[in-house]
Amino acid sequence: MTYIAKPTFHHPELPKNALGYTHRDYEGSISTLCAGCGHDSISAAIIQACFELAIEPHRVAKLSGIGCSSKTPTYFLGHSHGFNSVHGRMPSVLTGANLANRDLIYLGVSGDGDSASIGLGQFAHALRRGVNMVYIVENNGVYGLTKGQFSATADRGSKSKRGSINTDNSIDLVAMALQLGATYVARSFSGDKAQLVPIIKAALEHQGAAFIDVISPCVAFNNHVGSTKSFDYVREHNEAVNRLDFITGRMPIHVDYKPGEVELVEQHDGTVIALKKIAADYDPHDRRAAMDYLMEHQAKGQIVTGLLYLDRNPKDLHAALQTVETPLNQLGEAELCPGSAALDKLNAGLR
Repeated sequence: MTYIAKPTFHHPELPKNALGYTHRDYEGSISTLCAGCGHDSISAAIIQACFELAIEPHRVAKLSGIGCSSKTPTYFLGHSHGFNSVHGRMPSVLTGANLANRDLIYLGVSGDGDSASIGLGQFAHALRRGVNMVYIVENNGVYGLTKGQFSATADRGSKSKRGSINTDNSIDLVAMALQLGATYVARSFSGDKAQLVPIIKAALEHQGAAFIDVISPCVAFNNHVGSTKSFDYVREHNEAVNRLDFITGRMPIHVDYKPGEVELVEQHDGTVIALKKIAADYDPHDRRAAMDYLMEHQAKGQIVTGLLYLDRNPKDLHAALQTVETPLNQLGEAELCPGSAALDKLNAGLR
């Protein structure tokens, strides 16, 4: 595989974030994907999210499997840790790395073939165990590297570029993530950066298993009439459940006003916004309601996007296993080999 590096120099007046990094500091190599591929838009959204959150690139570990989507970590966060695993095995590699060093931010990037077919079991176990990660699936409904066969997420009745009809039922990874216990579940569209960037930002700040399914049209094999993963189809059938923004932590602003009233609120930067309290149509904190909502709109042929579920009190794998605060890869011999007395006490407790 050929990697084309971007020049390290850049204009001295480029905007910088709180750490003094520019947008260029979060980029990677030049993409070799097809021109117009939705995956490149997702890479751009990840870059923007990390820039706005002022994340130190070396604190991120990006992992992937095999497929067009799994090539994309090369194209963002070039100064981060990276590991490209075998087909469908990214979740287990990520789990092991997370257990060894809990101090890193884990970003797993996969595709519908990588996660919904050969890696379906890995996908399920990583989410049910609550691994603290951001798991992004770049979902185009086809195997792009092998000339456009239907993947497991292709909708029943959708048409391939060559005209064949998919007769298999599709796997909805969002519905599975909700059922498996993921504590942050969202879906977006690669062509909707205004929605996708805050979704990624919030997922990066979430302490638990965060899953994002991003519909990402394949411009070479799945962007034609009859495809339910094309740009035109998703734009026409997109049902956004909420309008999203993400705000980093500051001193809280408190307001108290009645439903139906308008309240003017001054923000930290001095600007003023007008809030009108209305009855919420959608509650992202109700897992069962989220699953019902998803199925209801799926029956109508609508693609639900936005933040679908958020657990207010998430717990991750380290909390379940009660691991020590010190990353396991930093423990010394004294902690790892406490002696025969500690072993005898452990064995006695198991009798």
